[in-house]
Amino acid sequence: MTDETIDVAPRRRPVQARSRERVDTILRHAAAIFHETGVDAASMSSIAREAGMSLASLYRYFPNKAAIVHAIAELHVEKMETALRERLPELSLTDAVDELIDQFYEFYRSEPAYSAIWSGVEAMPELRDLDLRELYSNARELDARLKEECPQIPGHRRWTASLLLPRSTGTILRLAVTLPETQGRQLVEELKCMAGAYVRELIR
Repeated sequence: MTDETIDVAPRRRPVQARSRERVDTILRHAAAIFHETGVDAASMSSIAREAGMSLASLYRYFPNKAAIVHAIAELHVEKMETALRERLPELSLTDAVDELIDQFYEFYRSEPAYSAIWSGVEAMPELRDLDLRELYSNARELDARLKEECPQIPGHRRWTASLLLPRSTGTILRLAVTLPETQGRQLVEELKCMAGAYVRELIR
């Protein structure tokens, strides 16, 4: 089986409360292990042990470690999109960029396993697909807002900017979170200056 054919779909979709609790327990303990040891060093047996279940029980819910990684990554995307949708509509475009950068950075810093999982996004085709879906979702929302508030921007440039901003800031934030916190925060502040200058030039 190649990386391109790995099955990342859960084997059981939790419907009953007990099953949902089981899945939540698996993902919570897996995230802690990924955070502590990295994704590559983690094993299905260690996840089952920490989750307090047999390996056979774990396999009833997830066919492999890649499926667990994908499930945690989907939760990350959902949490971040929810947080951004609640906050960004209230802000100006330049303030929204600052808020987006700050929220992503704090999420990288505080959410267990976020950095460990997403730092290896290029090595996992299933994560690349999820990453691209998130990118294009964010780009479509930004493009719609730019079209409404800044109709003078040509459509091709507006869409290019809508892809460029989330992708470039995300790449730098993934670097920032690997640095000591003081240095990481300094990099974030410089990123906000750079992104803010670009937005101001774009909408003038």
